[in-house]
Parts: sequence; structure tokens; C-alpha cells
Amino acid sequence: MGFLIGIDCGGTATKAAVIDPQGRTLGTATRNVQVLEPHPSWSERDMEAMWCDTCAVVREALAAANLSGDAIDGIACTGYGNGLYLIDADGRPVRHAINSTDQRAADIVRTWQADGLDARVLPLTAQSLWAAQPNALLAWLQAYEPQSFARASHLLMAKDYIRFRLTGVVAMEETDMSATSLMHVPDGTYDDRLLARFGIPDAKRLLPPLVKSAEICGTVTPAAATATGLRAGTPMAGGMFDIDACGLASGCIDEQQLVMVAGTWGNNQYIARQPLIDRDLFMTSRYCIPGWFLMLEGSPTGAGNLDWFVREFLGDTQTVLTQTDGGTLFAWADRTVEQTPLNRDTPLFLPFLYGSNLGHPAQACLLGMKGRHTRADVLRAVYEGCIFAHNRHLRRLYTFRAPPATIRLTGGAARSAVWSQMFADVFQVPIEIPAGRELGALGAAIAAAVACGIYASLEDAVRGMTRIERTHQPDPARGALHAERYARYDEACRLLRPFFTA
Repeated sequence: MGFLIGIDCGGTATKAAVIDPQGRTLGTATRNVQVLEPHPSWSERDMEAMWCDTCAVVREALAAANLSGDAIDGIACTGYGNGLYLIDADGRPVRHAINSTDQRAADIVRTWQADGLDARVLPLTAQSLWAAQPNALLAWLQAYEPQSFARASHLLMAKDYIRFRLTGVVAMEETDMSATSLMHVPDGTYDDRLLARFGIPDAKRLLPPLVKSAEICGTVTPAAATATGLRAGTPMAGGMFDIDACGLASGCIDEQQLVMVAGTWGNNQYIARQPLIDRDLFMTSRYCIPGWFLMLEGSPTGAGNLDWFVREFLGDTQTVLTQTDGGTLFAWADRTVEQTPLNRDTPLFLPFLYGSNLGHPAQACLLGMKGRHTRADVLRAVYEGCIFAHNRHLRRLYTFRAPPATIRLTGGAARSAVWSQMFADVFQVPIEIPAGRELGALGAAIAAAVACGIYASLEDAVRGMTRIERTHQPDPARGALHAERYARYDEACRLLRPFFTA
């Protein structure tokens, strides 16, 4: 029996997992990403270090699974969307990669929006404009780093760069490209009109050939085999945008499913046969299953807020707090929240440390603090505030589709039974947790399984490789209290707008 490898190029970690044809994970490995911030609002990544980390996690995942590269039948990669990876004619990085949280091009986007360009391109792009999309970053490079723009030969996304390093083949996978505002999303083609309207017509030379998620896009080169422990000649699929990978790993193959990804970004998504193009929707992109489109509402208002709280306010007390909780602060946080009752006057947390979903640049804050409140009350407020940010997105999606019978939850929050139950209570919908810890890598492995012929289609592979691990049923009483508190949260966001935008 052959095995598969899924690689996940995340914004905070690079991961690899060895997965069998039934979707079971046999071995994993992770390397944290070093984010470079050479200037305020810039976020970059060393592309050579990224390649070295990828080689390391593949070797380590193989070792954890007690397998050699000869046992692997196929590979695929997923990764975060947008940002900018540029290589020259010899395949070398032109400069550091730019991450999807970068804000250097924010003024360019504001100028486009003031001119009404966002409305004019929407029928083609089907998505909002924002600063870390490659259209804006290319316009910035053209203006402020013309030497980098001139040296560049190809534009890639994170996972496409890793596929290039593994196979030597330059290609852009369709789902990732469809989220960049450089594609005619309804047609699935490049469109010269977009480049002209963004003022970057010369960028046409940078756009690689488009490939599908489950299409073989090259094989592992001898040099890459030596670096990773893989077998030279192992086929590699196109892979996909990470939101697509989480969709597949959650069993999303029809319009009935609604998937939440509660990670650094709080993403909320569903798929349909027809693309939804509406200025009130954050993004429509092409889904990895041919003939389907993915509609998404999301913002960086998710579990990254809890990571910050744990790091900044609990880190110094880790030894004391974790003596009875398996050695992790997150286990202590879960137990603490579970034992802390929710009251009407529990503080409210606005989870805007890294961005907002209010349509303006809001900041994070705690509201309603009293002298008798404790660290545990604040921790519970952080858990709840991140869910309330999802709730704003969910209510927007409900203007376009009917509420689902269940919601499938993935990301860091899904690992916490306490947090997952809070999602069920807030939304008053059963929350299903897909099996597996590295769902991005599983989604990539599903594409690899189709590309190398283990399954005939992505739908068949999803049926054979995914399952639900547990379900959380909503509590109506807690739901009523959360609804009352969400109304206060929503009103606070409205009333604080003049303060945030002053």
C-alpha cells in the first residue's frame, strides 16, 4: 500500500504529514516560521529558510512514520493565499517573500477604493481589494522597488514556490490564483483588463501557466530527493489554497456544508455551483473541485488573539499553572474557562489585535471590567470574543444562503472541546469536528491521492479519507445569554467607531 505526503505552508508554521489512503495520519513534523519585520507594517519571509524548513519537516515526518521515501506514492502542498513570492529567470528568489499580513500597500488600495476601482473590477475579481494581494504588492514594487520588479521572472504563491523547488516546474495553481484579484474568477482565466486597471500591465510576463489542484505538475527532482528523503520521480499534484484544503478535509463537497476555520484568521465558507459576486461579500474564489466556487467571509480576528493573551499574560507563570494540565498553558486555559461561569457582566473582548471585520481599523479592547473580575473572566471573554467575530461573518453569509443543519469547525479552536462547545452555544447549531490534527496537510494529501490514481475524483477521496471525530450539541440556556451579550458586543463596536477612526 502506498502512502501520501501533505505539506502545509502556513503563515506561522511549516508542516508535513504522512497520510495513508484512508486518511489516517502516520507521522507529522512542524517548524515555526520566523517572520521578518524590516519596517513597521511590513511582514516578510526568507524563501531559502522556508525551503530548508520544508525539507526538514518532510524528513522528520517520514522518520515519525517509520517510512522511507520509496513508500510515498504522491505529494501535494497547500499554503496561505496571497502575499508575493518572486523568482528570477534562474529560479532564485528576487527578494524576501511578502506575507499575507503585510500592509505596505495599504495606501495604494485606499487610492483605488477612493477612485471606485474596486467596484469596477468586482465583476471580474469577485472579491474585495486588500493590501497583501499581489496586485497591490506588485504596484508597490513597481513604484518603490523597481529593480525587484524588473528582475522578477515569475510570480508564485507560497505553496507554488515549494512545488517549484521540489519539481523544478513553474506553475500557478488555480484556487490560489483565483484569490489574488489577478484572475477573471467566473471564467478561471487571466485577464489583461485587470492588469491594466491596476496599473501593472508589465506584470503579465510574471504569470505562470495555470494548473488544477489534483493535476500532476511534475515529479521530485534528484536534488530535491536528496534534500527531503523522498524518491526521485515521485509525482506531485498542483495542491491548493489552504481554505480549500480545510474544506476538503472537512468533507465539504456540496452546498449543504458550512465550514469554519478558527485559526489566526477566522474564516467562514461554503461552496456553490454559481459564483456569488457582491460587494458585501469578502471573497469568492474557485474551489478545488471543478465546477464549484468557494464563498468566504473572513478576517484576522481568530485564535491568534488567544495566542497573544497566553504569551503576554500567562507565559511567566507557565510552570505553576501547568503542573496538573499536561504541561501546556492552553490545557490550563481550557480548564479555567470551563470552570469559570458565564455571567451577564462578564467582560466583553473585541478581538481586533491583528485587524477587524467592521469595515474600519478597529483596535482590540476589554469592556466592562470591574474590580472583582479575575484573569479567568478575561480569558473567558477572549474565547467568546473570537466567536463573536465569527458570528458577524456568519450573519453576513446568511444573507446569501440558508443556515446549515451543522457547522464543521477546524483550526486551533477545534482542538479545544471547551471552545468548540462555546461555538455550538453561540450559534445554536451542532458543531462537528473533523478527525485529524493537520487538516491542511490532509486536504493536500487528498489531492495527491487523486493525482496518483488512488481515487478517481476529489469527491471519492473525501468520502474515503475524512470522517467526523465528535459533535457538540448547543445548550439553549447558554445560547440565550450569549445572544444577549452579542447584542451588547455589536452595539459596542458601533458606538466605538468614532474613537477607533479618530
